[in-house]
Amino acid sequence: MFWRELWTSYRGRLLGVAAAVFLILIYLNSGFWNMMFCALILFVGYTAGKYKDLDQGSLIPWKEIRDWLNDKWRPFR
Repeated sequence: MFWRELWTSYRGRLLGVAAAVFLILIYLNSGFWNMMFCALILFVGYTAGKYKDLDQGSLIPWKEIRDWLNDKWRPFR
């Protein structure tokens, strides 16, 4: 019961962290900078999962970037 509620409430975060841990295990060697990179991967996975859980849309504002690029570099002015 607890695990089902946890899964339904935090599915994105759990999947993001699980994917990050998987990537960490693949990448992991030894040393300080490697561990810092692993922490970065974990943070990005958690943050992407949190955005998914809260239905905040994409982590990267693709529409705004596309609109800005279209305004900046229009092929035929």
